[in-house]
Amino acid sequence: MKTTVFTNCHIGAGAKMAEFAGYNMPIEFSGINDEHLTVRSGVGVFDVSHMGEIWVKGPKAEALLQRITSNDVAKLYDGKVQYSCMPNGRGGIVDDILVYRIDAETYLLVVNAANVEKDWEHICREGRAFGMEAGHGKELYNASDEICQLAVQGPLAMKVVQKMCDEPVEEMEYYTFRKMKVAGCDAILSITGYTGAGGCEIYVANEDGERLWKALWEAGEEYGLKNIGLGARDTLRLEKGFCLYGNDIDDTTSPIEAGLGWITKFAEGKEFIDRELFARQKAEGVSRKLVGFKMIDRGIPRHGYELASVEGDIIGHVTSGTMSPSLKIGVGMGYVKPEYAKAGTVIAVPVRGRLLKAEVVKLPFL
Repeated sequence: MKTTVFTNCHIGAGAKMAEFAGYNMPIEFSGINDEHLTVRSGVGVFDVSHMGEIWVKGPKAEALLQRITSNDVAKLYDGKVQYSCMPNGRGGIVDDILVYRIDAETYLLVVNAANVEKDWEHICREGRAFGMEAGHGKELYNASDEICQLAVQGPLAMKVVQKMCDEPVEEMEYYTFRKMKVAGCDAILSITGYTGAGGCEIYVANEDGERLWKALWEAGEEYGLKNIGLGARDTLRLEKGFCLYGNDIDDTTSPIEAGLGWITKFAEGKEFIDRELFARQKAEGVSRKLVGFKMIDRGIPRHGYELASVEGDIIGHVTSGTMSPSLKIGVGMGYVKPEYAKAGTVIAVPVRGRLLKAEVVKLPFL
C-alpha cells in the first residue's frame, strides 16, 4: 500500500486510516460530521496527494487535449483551469479531470487517484497518433509519484494561506492558479475545490511537503485549522452536487446523461472522441438522467439502492447518498428515467420493503 509524505502526520494525529485507491489514507479524525461542519464554517486541510498529475507539453499539446477531452481547451489562457472529462470511445468516461494551462505548449492534467494508470495509458495511446513520446523529458510525463497536494478548504482558508505567501492571493478568481512561492516552496496554488466552501489547493514537490505542512499548521493555528479526512470530503462534495468518479460517473455513463453537457463543447474543428454520439444524445435525448433528490421520509439513501416511482416501479438507482450534516436530512444522487428527472417530482427509495418518499431537486443541495 502506498503512502503520502503526510501519512505519518495523520497517524500521529489519531486518524482512522484505510486503503483508498492503493494508498493508506485518513478517513476521519474527529468524526465526519465535526470535520464537515468545520469546513463549512471555518477551515480544514485535506491530504489529496493521492491524486494524479500528468504533464502534456509541446507544439501538439493543445491538439491532443482537444482530441481527448470534452471541453474546449482553446478557451483556456495562461493561469486558467478547466473542468473536463475524457470520453472513452464507447460513450462512457475514462475520467473527469482538471486541465491547467501553464502556457500555450504546457498543460498539467490532474486526474483521479484510482484512475492514474488507466488515464496514463489512454493519454499515451492517443498521444502516439500525434507523434508524442512518453517518459522523462518527453511530451507526456506522469509526475504523480513526485508531487504532493494539500487542499485547504473553508471560508477562512485563504486567510490562512495568505500568511504563507508574499503576494496577495485572497482575491484570486475561481478556477485560476499561479506558480508561486508558498511557505518558501515552489508551488502551484489553485482555486478549484471539491467542497464548495472556498479555499485552494497547493501542489509542491514531495521533498517540500514537510516544510509546507509545518508552515500551514503554524499559519492555521489562530484560525482553528483542523485535519479533515476523506469521509467528510465525500459528504461535502455531495452537498454541492459534485460527481464522484466510480459512483456518479464511470466508463458506462456519458457526460450528457450525467448532466455534464456544460463541459461537452461541440466547437467548430474540435473532433473529440465520441463527439458524434454525444451530439446525438444532446439532440435526441437519453434514456436516463443523473438527478439530485432529498428524502421526504426519514431515511438515508445509499450507493447501489434502487430508485422507484411512488407506485413501486423501478426507475433507476442511487449513485451517491448520505445524511447531510448541514441539512440534517438524507440526500442523494442517482440515475432515473427522463420522465422522473424534473425538479419537484416525487420518487421513492425502496428500503427493507418500504417505499421511502423523496423529492427530485435542482443541484446543489445548498
